[in-house]
Amino acid sequence: MRARVLFFGSPAFALPSLDAVHAAAEIVAVVCQPDKPAGRGLVVTPPPVKTRASELGLAVVQPIKLRTGEFAGWVTDQRVEVAVVVAYGRILPGDVLSAPRLGCINVHASLLPKLRGAAPIAWAIVRGERETGVTLMKLDEGMDTGPTFARRATAIGPDETAGQLGERLARMGGEAIGEWLPRYLGGSYVLEPQDGALATTAPILAKEHGRIDWTAPPARVHDLVRGLNPWPGAFTTARGRVVKVHETRPIEASGPPSPAARPGEVLLADKGHVWVACGGATLEILTVQPEGKRTMRAVEWAMGRGIAEGDTLGAKEHL
Repeated sequence: MRARVLFFGSPAFALPSLDAVHAAAEIVAVVCQPDKPAGRGLVVTPPPVKTRASELGLAVVQPIKLRTGEFAGWVTDQRVEVAVVVAYGRILPGDVLSAPRLGCINVHASLLPKLRGAAPIAWAIVRGERETGVTLMKLDEGMDTGPTFARRATAIGPDETAGQLGERLARMGGEAIGEWLPRYLGGSYVLEPQDGALATTAPILAKEHGRIDWTAPPARVHDLVRGLNPWPGAFTTARGRVVKVHETRPIEASGPPSPAARPGEVLLADKGHVWVACGGATLEILTVQPEGKRTMRAVEWAMGRGIAEGDTLGAKEHL
């Protein structure tokens, strides 16, 4: 007889884990966030986990409130062994956490205690981390503070975006929960407390996090650009208009720009390259999206006279 399990999750990151749990146990119900308006037309759209659950023929629950006691009562009534929580998007209260017989376990997209919080994938890249991974833990009422019982590490590619890394970590999370859920149900695991002294945070992202500081070294700007791709996106201003910067490359062999170059000054803008002075060195911009226009190669932007040598990106008079 297969174990009875609840699954909590909402975005695409949770899909490999949902499939893995479905293969290993009986999912009594899937709990996800309510449908929300999305896209330019603000069309009410179900979360990806709801769509996948419907394809699998699973019951879906989308509670509005979690702290009234009513939801905890519902969880208790399901008589499940454990709840698996993957990017659900809300903190579960204590009465919900304790309702399953073996509590709630979580797939977190970092090597805890590093990067506790809502956006560990993006912040790992933005902060220049060279390694990250997934951690399985038993949830408590803190923010990713519960004891851990499994982890898998992976190197972060030098040009890997948050979107690309997120897809890899999602697959790793699915593999990890597929391996460890049966062990957890069978009691073959050891809970290890986290060392809070080593903890770092990964707060929820806001659009303003994407503003490029051209006084920062090229590697740091490059990490910001790829870490915030696809959302919220890195941006600057050019001639008073906002420009999203999707792809960059630090220039290693060009040597430092002229001492007179201003941070953000466009040093080269022709059909071959767009180079910008950045933190005492040079950064190449590869792909941009000017305000109100499509995404394009930076050299197209330059040849279309959207930018020229001598312009200063992010100039304060344009902010």
